[in-house]
Amino acid sequence: MRMEKGGKAAIVCCSNGLEKEKKSKIERLEGALRRIGLVPVFSDHIYAEDSVFSGSGEERAKDLMKFYLDDEIEAIFDVSGGDIANEILPYLDFDVIARKKKYFWGYSDLTTVINAIYARTGRESVLYQVRNLVKEDAARQTENFSGTVLRETEQLFSFGYEFVQKERMQGIVVGGNIRCLLKLAGTPYWPNMHGKLLLLESWHGLIPQMVTYLSQLQQLGVFEQANGILLGTFTQMEEEGCCPSITELVKKYAGNEIPIAKTKEIGHGADSKGIVIGRELRLGREGRQPW
Repeated sequence: MRMEKGGKAAIVCCSNGLEKEKKSKIERLEGALRRIGLVPVFSDHIYAEDSVFSGSGEERAKDLMKFYLDDEIEAIFDVSGGDIANEILPYLDFDVIARKKKYFWGYSDLTTVINAIYARTGRESVLYQVRNLVKEDAARQTENFSGTVLRETEQLFSFGYEFVQKERMQGIVVGGNIRCLLKLAGTPYWPNMHGKLLLLESWHGLIPQMVTYLSQLQQLGVFEQANGILLGTFTQMEEEGCCPSITELVKKYAGNEIPIAKTKEIGHGADSKGIVIGRELRLGREGRQPW
């Protein structure tokens, strides 16, 4: 995962195109990356031109593959989110992705791309939004990010948690945004859930939506296959104080045999840590376990 100072980092937009009003924020991100010592290289398709599209699915996929094929690019950061990232999946060359030792970074709707990469190649990716470097928690995010990317401290991936059921779990992490992960069900991009640690988080969605998603995971047999569930933040539910809580709902649908832990440090918040999808993780009663 380590990058060298002066290393080139690709900036892509595989999901909804950004509104042109966000150009100043992306320029701030460019400045933040340059101050850290990285050189951003931008995709041709960042801003929405037609409805939510910065380009067709094939065009956005071509941009992404161009950066995988460019040996000067050391990592790829997606700055988007929304709904349409899974449109690019049929156009990706997973043989190339498997050969190239590059990390893809993104969050939310990019859960689809990240899990597809793991499912088809076994490669690790990072669930993290690089735009956190210019949000409210910018100073701490910059320290954690630069320490991890340039100095291999892994501090971006160290997070606190508490167990709400059982007290230990171990396995390769898959998952991410619960709504977006389920777009992959029934497709060739769905990860094998046997023995995995399933990470689930969400931004929008209240009790009816979570019941739908958890019922689908239950009906897919995921809770019988996984070694544990790590719950990140469920922003809208937690802000509105929903009852039953997400923890109570997960216990109901996943059953009382599977280990479940909860963290406040992974999700959609500007203070969110990152987590590596496709990497083994062990959590115990200690409450804070670095990679």
